[in-house]
Amino acid sequence: MKFKKLTILFALMIATGLGSNTIAQDEDYLNLGGAVRYNVVSQHYGGNEVYDLDGVSTDNYATWDTWRLNVSARYSDVTLEFEYRFYPTFNTHFIKQGWLGYDFSDDFGMQLGVTQVPFGNLMYNSHSWWFMTGYYVGLEDDFNMGVKFSYDVGDRLNIMAAYFRQQEPAGPAHNVAPYAGPGAGTYSYNVIPSAAGELSEADADIMEMNQFNIRLGYEVRPGLEVGASGQLQGIHNMALDDTEYGHAFAAHAAGTFGDWSAKAQFINYDYQAKDNAGNLMDRVQMGAYGDPYYGDGVAARANIISAGIGRGIDVDWGPISNIMPYIDYALMTKDDQLEVDGQMFDFEDSHMLVPGFLITAGNIWTYVDFAMGKNHPWLTSQFGSGLGAGHLDDNGRPIPVDDMDWNLRFNINVGYYF
Repeated sequence: MKFKKLTILFALMIATGLGSNTIAQDEDYLNLGGAVRYNVVSQHYGGNEVYDLDGVSTDNYATWDTWRLNVSARYSDVTLEFEYRFYPTFNTHFIKQGWLGYDFSDDFGMQLGVTQVPFGNLMYNSHSWWFMTGYYVGLEDDFNMGVKFSYDVGDRLNIMAAYFRQQEPAGPAHNVAPYAGPGAGTYSYNVIPSAAGELSEADADIMEMNQFNIRLGYEVRPGLEVGASGQLQGIHNMALDDTEYGHAFAAHAAGTFGDWSAKAQFINYDYQAKDNAGNLMDRVQMGAYGDPYYGDGVAARANIISAGIGRGIDVDWGPISNIMPYIDYALMTKDDQLEVDGQMFDFEDSHMLVPGFLITAGNIWTYVDFAMGKNHPWLTSQFGSGLGAGHLDDNGRPIPVDDMDWNLRFNINVGYYF
């Protein structure tokens, strides 16, 4: 019944769009661009020094973050947007987006290929280089393979609807059995297979398949949008040849007020997934950038509340034209429990706090961030842990989040965009 309703919605949008006035032809073009970015890092994770695979301390270091290639083109009224990224630090590369677009009218358009999922605040729900917690569970700046429609109703209301058959194509992934699998080598975080004993009672040969999205955005005034988003998420178990459907909902607002920028969002999600024995999982494994999360995975059900504010300040300091201080915060609450030696322990919350500022100097954007986290998979000496039950003690029990210190990472990201 849900599929039927969504199919009818898509048909109505297409019919309405085709019935509108045809747009005037635009001139053909081909634009090439890209970016090169570097990171300077100083981190302090609960007093635990961080080491790489060769036993070298990585508390303080500089690294080549990424370089990317962009192509934008239009021929015969069909547009192309393509972006491919290379991450030397992670020894991987992958497509971020690659879609063909066609506008049936001034109000109605379509994108086909690897395109951004219409969910929550777009393009990002954050001000900093770090994004917010939603990104790390696949619900911010997410890209999948499918078809997306956008329809403007009058001057203020925009409706987006999409169907995604599967995740975006994966590049190279670290072959760390049993974690490596579909989704580990992608830009966006996706659900991937996991092994017995880690997150479930049996192996879980699962992947994302068949996803439906709808997003409503209403422009209260120029520069201020409020909206709501819904997602019907299929998680396919390859061993059982069965797909379970979960959901995600979001209420969101983003706007500019003179020099000020503000964003707020609430997400409720439930990744319905079964392991190979047919058990409903309370945690799922996710991966991106060639690396999966390890051990704890991601809570299959949670709420995420986030908010951020920033203010742009025009300056005339040589090449520097603007400085924007900001602060972003996200809280992830979880409802499940973990059983250890016959006792039940609540999943612990995850916190993310990022004060910082953006420096604009021509084509150079520099993010200076003081990222802080509790139970955050990237802000820890135990990469990939925290979004499930939380960081665990030596007995496998979740450490109460109130007993944790903030893990700290001072990060400067310098990027040249062309």
